[in-house]
Amino acid sequence: MKPFLTLFFALSLTVTASSQKVDSLFFNLYTDSLKKGTHNYINVDGKLSNGQWLPLTGKELVFSSSYGKFDGNSLFVDTNFKGEKISVKVALKNDPSVTREITIFIKKYFPVERLKTVDEILGDPRRRNSRNKKALG
Repeated sequence: MKPFLTLFFALSLTVTASSQKVDSLFFNLYTDSLKKGTHNYINVDGKLSNGQWLPLTGKELVFSSSYGKFDGNSLFVDTNFKGEKISVKVALKNDPSVTREITIFIKKYFPVERLKTVDEILGDPRRRNSRNKKALG
């Protein structure tokens, strides 16, 4: 009987230790805006009841948004989207009462920078002269 109680006690401690629950959700975005025509990764962390943090994915979360399509944690925003912002909501699959929502704006300004061609770079006398001066001096 004693070995059985010891085994039962050890198993109950293991189950208790591994059953930390997610108390709350937080967005940890890599950028301050969403880009059209690309997949935007939405990073969500869960705060456990013991105070530790756990990164969460589509396996543990249900993602929804006012526009776009989710593939796991990635939100794809079509290039035809005309709005200024998108609301993203996440909920725990095993406890839908634990949710978090955020509004993320769409990137408006894309710097258009014309890069020089190979001929322009190789034919630029200023660049060649400065390189030659460094080699000589």
